[in-house]
Amino acid sequence: MITTQLKQALAFVARQGRTLFRSSKQDVPTGSIETPALDLLSERGEASSMARADAIIRLYASLSKDQRELFHLFLALNLLPETTRLKAAAKAYLSAPTPETVAELALASESPRQELIRRMNVAPGATHLLVRMREEVLGALGKHPPLKPLEQDLRRMLASWFNRGFLTLKRIDWTSSAVVLEKVIAYEAVHEIRGWDDLRRRLAPDRRCFAFFHPALPEEPLIFVEVALCQGLASKIAPLLSASAPVDDAAQADTAIFYSISNCQPGLRGISFGNFLIKQVVEELRAELPGLKRFATLSPVPSFRRWLTDQAATGGDDLPAAALDINWASAERVSPAVRNALQRLLATYLTASNGG
Repeated sequence: MITTQLKQALAFVARQGRTLFRSSKQDVPTGSIETPALDLLSERGEASSMARADAIIRLYASLSKDQRELFHLFLALNLLPETTRLKAAAKAYLSAPTPETVAELALASESPRQELIRRMNVAPGATHLLVRMREEVLGALGKHPPLKPLEQDLRRMLASWFNRGFLTLKRIDWTSSAVVLEKVIAYEAVHEIRGWDDLRRRLAPDRRCFAFFHPALPEEPLIFVEVALCQGLASKIAPLLSASAPVDDAAQADTAIFYSISNCQPGLRGISFGNFLIKQVVEELRAELPGLKRFATLSPVPSFRRWLTDQAATGGDDLPAAALDINWASAERVSPAVRNALQRLLATYLTASNGG
């Protein structure tokens, strides 16, 4: 874990490197970012390398969206493996597939982009910026397919840095920092949190909220899950979300209902955290509350309502009109006919439709 003292030491080294940089008449680069990036790849000194990385990170952060997009394309199109070495390594491997030729082929096929990304990451705050870079690159792939190699390299690097072994599980409660609490409100992706009173109820003694954090992003939850501690299985979500619901005694709970899980960093899309998070939270809850016997979910079904609407519009299946008029968040009773139809359609959606 990166301690406060280590962060201070890294920042000191970066400042010292910048001082050396300036004293050698090489000021922090401004304007075009491509040349400083290439210079960083050829840098050998540790302090000056950190200074260059720090300067590039600050310059990148100052670029406009269009300028960042051009830089992303530059990285994707130009920093390719050295052709002669790669051909020789491939030929050697095909002739004699030994551990040595495999290792050389792996080294020869690695793009200089990966080394540049690693070197950029030594700068303070770089990890968060690189996560944001991948978020932008993912968003631009439809417009610029040649960005795919850069996206793949970023994903490979981030998957390594955000390995489960580096993540810390923390419980979020009302004593957590205001910064983290505000981000829980902002990042909740399943059931909107409507202000501080709503959040306070979700963090009450009969509720639990756990998140994974990374040492490089100490106040940025990567993913969090919300749990309600109940007696018996809950049949609907509305009472669990009500800010005015009475607070139960968690010690008497026999069931843990996982009712919301939210990924917080779009730049880490495709890097799996959810399965690890749920399994570890189950173990945490079992240790804290031995009386828990059941673990269940009231997760929503993504896009099911839209699929129902499409079915009605195209005349498909026998859909009761009342099904489309349900207030899903607060429905207390549904007629047997509508319930049976919805269960049948839900089974179709999950097992046979393209949306399931």
